[in-house]
Amino acid sequence: MKRTEKVLLIYTGGTIGMGRNPETGALEPLDLTHLVNLLPEFHYIRTGVDVYQFEPIIDSSDMNPELWAQLVRIISERYELYDGFVILHGTDTMAYTASALSFMLENLTKPVILTGSQLPLGQLRTDGKENLLTSIELASQHNPDGTPIAPEVSIYFNGALLRGNRSTKQNADGFDAFDSFNYPHLCDSGVNFTFHRHNILKPDFSKPMTPHLEMDCNIIVFSLFPGIQEPAVKHVLEAPGLRSIVMRTYGSGNAPHAPWMTKLLKEASASGVCIVNISQCISGSVEMSRYDTGYQLQDAGVVSGLDSTVEAAIAKLMHLQARYDDYAIIRKMMTMSLAGEITI
Repeated sequence: MKRTEKVLLIYTGGTIGMGRNPETGALEPLDLTHLVNLLPEFHYIRTGVDVYQFEPIIDSSDMNPELWAQLVRIISERYELYDGFVILHGTDTMAYTASALSFMLENLTKPVILTGSQLPLGQLRTDGKENLLTSIELASQHNPDGTPIAPEVSIYFNGALLRGNRSTKQNADGFDAFDSFNYPHLCDSGVNFTFHRHNILKPDFSKPMTPHLEMDCNIIVFSLFPGIQEPAVKHVLEAPGLRSIVMRTYGSGNAPHAPWMTKLLKEASASGVCIVNISQCISGSVEMSRYDTGYQLQDAGVVSGLDSTVEAAIAKLMHLQARYDDYAIIRKMMTMSLAGEITI
């Protein structure tokens, strides 16, 4: 693989790029095109770095599929010009973006690493400097034949490189903001990089990367809880235009043993709504055959989400719905691993 010895840094927004106005004391966006001035350590990076800055920058709470498509365009149009891509992103929706990009960048053969920080770059104890500099280094790491070591969409935070579509934000205050509870780390960063190569996706380097821009957002997420009422569930299941539901269940995929619940789910499934069962637990897998309360969901046509995160299930459904009209194909592909998002 021909190398360019350059990485593209894409700044979408987020805490990492905020600086304190010396006059007002308020946080405001920095111009990251002047990163060399902000971080003298940039002189020690052994790969070239170009910066692409969103205008205007985005609060990650406002992230949406149109902006995901913009990221896909930026990467696909410049794909041959860089060895890897680093995306600076707010932490609140970073796992959603990482999950979406993992499906939208089909047969990705280069690293796309999302990172950010809990404290702005300009603050004394910032975690942003290490996250940013290490992400750039990781994006440029390669094998002797020139192929990148970690050619997938990932999140780097607090010393760990995580598969993007396995990651969840776990901490709003600590520097260990993310973890992948159902999948081991791709790399641990200490004095040296320790890559866990058997955990990293191995794409077909002879095939091109195929970008996908469309996402169908006709999805709803709802969580079960003790005392949930029939009218509320009925209202959700009968929403106009609804194509899929991510249903967050108890434990290994269990739901209340109520006849009205089974009846509503069966009717929705029969009408062409894809219902995916995701556990409310942060780790473990849905096994609907373990208990009778899970069997009833199987009988109602509910699809097991296995060990998927909620973020990955949502992004995968959006992606599949945009590509396929056939309900049966979407159901089938939800049980297949497209980008390492579930354990088969």
